[in-house]
Amino acid sequence: MDMSDKTRAEAGEEPRMRADARRSRAKLLEAATAAFAETGADAPLEDIARRAGVGIGTLYRHFPTRVDLQAAVYRSQVETVCAAADEYMTSTTPDQALAGWLRAMVAYLTTKRGLSRALVDSLGKDSQLITSCWGAMSDAAERLMTRAQEAGMLRDDIKPVDVLRLVHGVVIATERAPEETDRLLGLMLDGLRTRKE
Repeated sequence: MDMSDKTRAEAGEEPRMRADARRSRAKLLEAATAAFAETGADAPLEDIARRAGVGIGTLYRHFPTRVDLQAAVYRSQVETVCAAADEYMTSTTPDQALAGWLRAMVAYLTTKRGLSRALVDSLGKDSQLITSCWGAMSDAAERLMTRAQEAGMLRDDIKPVDVLRLVHGVVIATERAPEETDRLLGLMLDGLRTRKE
């Protein structure tokens, strides 16, 4: 990978490629997302290539290292969750939008299985990838929260970082008891709502 491709990848941009190469890359990302969710960030690359229906050489052409693949999956998942925030904002009430997005966030965090830890260990917590993804998640939370606060449905003293930390806590607390996730998330949401006098 030359310097311009490396810079483009770190910035979250896909390299320019033909349509068939884009399809192969998309299949690899889908297969890697599923494999990382099932077995963790160290899922065998050969298995990922097999799931995608491509050879291991194709995987390495698109993602020269495991970290490149992990970073692409992580970035893709964050983009999907952030896009969901905008969809919720345009299709539901402010309180339903926030609740729906937080449930999508829980689903996203539940499937990461060590992916963010592997990337922090490899790239550092202050890397461009980690900080830009955290910023995107925080921005999405802020958009939803501001709308709910302006509608008088959410406490004014809540910050995006508070909500992201609380959701992370729910995910960790229910890792071995997933049937409790929705109940705890409901309790959390009740605590965020504006108190009626």
